[in-house]
Amino acid sequence: MRVPLSGLPREVAIYEVGPRDGLQNEKAVVPVDVKSEFVTRLADAGLRTIETTSFVHPKWVPQLADAEELLDVLPRSPELRYPVLVPNERGLERALANGVTEIAIFGSATETFSQRNLNRTVDECLAMFAPVVARARAEGLWVRAYVSMVCGDPWEGDVPIEQVVSVASRMMDLGCSQLSLGDTIGVGTPGQVTALIEALGAAGIGTERLAVHFHDTYGQALANTLAALQAGVTVVDASAGGLGGCPFAGSATGNLPTEDLVWMLHGLGIETGVDLDKLVATSRWLASRLGRPSPSRVVQALSPATET
Repeated sequence: MRVPLSGLPREVAIYEVGPRDGLQNEKAVVPVDVKSEFVTRLADAGLRTIETTSFVHPKWVPQLADAEELLDVLPRSPELRYPVLVPNERGLERALANGVTEIAIFGSATETFSQRNLNRTVDECLAMFAPVVARARAEGLWVRAYVSMVCGDPWEGDVPIEQVVSVASRMMDLGCSQLSLGDTIGVGTPGQVTALIEALGAAGIGTERLAVHFHDTYGQALANTLAALQAGVTVVDASAGGLGGCPFAGSATGNLPTEDLVWMLHGLGIETGVDLDKLVATSRWLASRLGRPSPSRVVQALSPATET
């Protein structure tokens, strides 16, 4: 049944991160033909923004070393967006050489994770991102900023909201178009999410420029998403089948499964443009290639018993 709640958006744009944020956490390297079919199936299911890969040095993320090869074989359409993660100027050069039109940079609200993820302080990361964003904008690219550890850090514990707002504001001041708030280890709860969004709004970063990126470590991802929607956010990151985690933060489990998100949104009468049956079939197909069942509760519920 579709039973709307007052105060929620009529439509939500899903920013699919499975091919990048999901597959980068796999122990084995997934072949290019499987990645390409995965993206193709996601697009056929109605997802229109699919973060495909990252131009990071293969030493750090060998699972995405085939970025150029993958982009070369992906189906192209004016209605499909394929953002890629770009960590530095070298990554941007590679992205530009491959015709990329949308990029993302990835920062941290905490010093410890910044050092572990990018081997730089927060200040050093911002200095590294500045020429990347400036060049990207000069070339006409759309730029997203990720800020991770917005609800908690496995080494530093609670992360003050004012600390998150400070780093987020500095990233957006570089010229980014969208800010994705990442609860990397999944410790956030709805009140914290609401307070953070309100604080960002008071700092001049309105919900029209926000996205949310929740991990489901403590089973809070959907509750936190609903809180974000009630606060006015209309872009939600999710990963088909619940793939993902973070290779640099061991306590980070899988992303919010796209299927679970779609089930909730459709039940609330919110349009997504996604065909849930096709999406579930896609995650079942990929799970068979990865050799393990999908952690998505909706995929499990809608799959035959022999496949779960």
